[in-house]
Amino acid sequence: MILGILAALVLATSTPATQDADCLNCHADQELKSESGRNVHVAAEALKTGAHGNLHCQSCHTTIKDYPHPARPAKPQCTSCHAQTAGNVRGSAHAAQGPGSCAGCHGAGHDVKPARQVGLGQCESCHAREVGQYRASMHGVGRRTGVVDSPTCKSCHGSVHAVLLHTDPKSPVARENLPATCGACHANPDFVARHDIPFARPVEAYKLSVHGRAMARGNTSAPSCSDCHTAHSIYPGTDARSSLNHTKVPGTCGACHSEIGRVYAQSVHGVAARHGVPGSPVCTDCHGEHSILAPSEANSLVNPARVSTVTCGRCHSDERLAQRYNLPRDKVAAYQDSYHGLAKRSGSTVVANCASCHGVHNILPSSDPRSTIHASNLGRTCGTCHPGAGERFSIGQVHVTNTRGVHPVVSWVRFAYVLLLIPGTIGFMLLYVMLDFLAKLLRGGPHFSSGEKLVRMNLHFRIEHWLVMLSFPILIITGFALKFPESWWAAPMLQWENHFPFRGTIHRIAAAILTFSTVYHLVHLAVSRRDRIMLKQMMPTLKDATDMAGMIRYNLGLGGERPRFGMFSFAEKAEYLAFMWGTVVMLGSGLVLWFNNWALQALPKWVSDAATAIHFYEAVLASLAIAIWHMYMVIFDPEVYPMDKAWLTGNASADHLRHSRDRRYLRSLRAPKKREKGKE
Repeated sequence: MILGILAALVLATSTPATQDADCLNCHADQELKSESGRNVHVAAEALKTGAHGNLHCQSCHTTIKDYPHPARPAKPQCTSCHAQTAGNVRGSAHAAQGPGSCAGCHGAGHDVKPARQVGLGQCESCHAREVGQYRASMHGVGRRTGVVDSPTCKSCHGSVHAVLLHTDPKSPVARENLPATCGACHANPDFVARHDIPFARPVEAYKLSVHGRAMARGNTSAPSCSDCHTAHSIYPGTDARSSLNHTKVPGTCGACHSEIGRVYAQSVHGVAARHGVPGSPVCTDCHGEHSILAPSEANSLVNPARVSTVTCGRCHSDERLAQRYNLPRDKVAAYQDSYHGLAKRSGSTVVANCASCHGVHNILPSSDPRSTIHASNLGRTCGTCHPGAGERFSIGQVHVTNTRGVHPVVSWVRFAYVLLLIPGTIGFMLLYVMLDFLAKLLRGGPHFSSGEKLVRMNLHFRIEHWLVMLSFPILIITGFALKFPESWWAAPMLQWENHFPFRGTIHRIAAAILTFSTVYHLVHLAVSRRDRIMLKQMMPTLKDATDMAGMIRYNLGLGGERPRFGMFSFAEKAEYLAFMWGTVVMLGSGLVLWFNNWALQALPKWVSDAATAIHFYEAVLASLAIAIWHMYMVIFDPEVYPMDKAWLTGNASADHLRHSRDRRYLRSLRAPKKREKGKE
């Protein structure tokens, strides 16, 4: 008893270091066991280097007051020092499903490891599958090869003692929180630059996408980072194991979009992708990766205004892909030059694009009876926009260019205009006008100074001319705006095309005005016998040929007198007859294009193709003829410069008429006019 009292006194008065030495007198024995047979050996060196190396035995074993202590002393409690940490653990995933004790992660007894030494090994003891996936992933490989800022378990799941289940809204790996968790690295410009990550601002793009916005609205079933990239098995897209490898993208997207995935798998693209064709488009090629937008959004890659050029055109206009896979190279170009393509380039979102005819995910070869562009299905496909199309005549070639798919009639129309009519007519006009202009400049020309005026155009003729002056320029501008939609001068009238067909509406109104002016002119001539004489005077005669030859000879200085004309010169006759003929041609072809549903229902498709060619080439011919021939005669001709004002006042210079017309016509202008009651 005395010895025990002395030992207690010694223990009470000894220092902590002395007490530790006294404890180790027994516990340093490697064979020391408790009464239950459990080894109670303490490795002194391990204790000193462990997390508790700065503590002493009684710091934890506070219940031991006697020496030697009782056979079954109370176990030390972690909470005595780590109360806050223990509280975190009790609220974490580990408390419910994890190891359930501190030793599970930190080690048991005196082998407790500091937090910095609690690594994958401790997680692996419970999460072997996940850790195995992580070790093989690009993150794990990066960590293993010395990339110090490669993420670890803690980087994504948070503090070891506060790990929450992924179903907990507060967890860093909850679906709605993953963009921020992944963004800690992938939205950091320095991190991205340091590791040469090719994707720019993926997290920002995701948040603006349909997936990210759905998640932000509280739809936690919307795809998040791990749905596409997986949670632990993250590999580069070039790795065959990656869920985002080219061949696996359809399956990854199909996990949510199962029906679309099934349809795509049967398409020409899906079959090619399944066979490992590297150039075959998968979901991300058309929809994008992170910035996936709804088709109705203007910036979407599959928006109707962009799908043909930005998405489908990216591959189908690529010469290398066309050569590699034996694809036709002119389909995109043919579409771009067609009415559909021109209207699309003008900004229309309702006109047909690639997907309108070929389908979206169900794209099949035209030889497949299931294809929307199979010969037996074309009428139904075109009929979606053009009711009745192909009922009487089968739909012909659709992607028509100058060299392929052209009907012989269309080919001859192009040949006639491009190689004969336009260069021949405009070439002659240019040569004649330049010769006449230079001859009059060199000769000095007559000087008209009397100021006398004679009536040249009555009110009816002037009204008809005013209507043409109003409608013709509008027709030219609005028509060529469709053909050249990217031109700066076309932009003002095309800015509303996405909401209202402004250009086409104005074009048709102008066409109606031109038609009215023509009808007005014909009715006027039919009613007025006095004015109807103009038709007879407009008919070409042999004298017109000799007058033209005489003017050329006279302007070249080859002798002879200047020809004198009757009511109309050969130039005026040619212009009037060409204008009337051109008006009929433009109205006829324009009506076929205007009422395209009827045309596709009642006429072969080549008629529409021919009408398109005629309408364009005739517009080119007419606009050049007016600009060269008519503008010269009424403005730039030195004899009438600065302008023949007959279109405005109805009067012409008497001096000019005396210089260019014969006496018979001049006498008719001065003769008294007999009015017939009820006729005029």
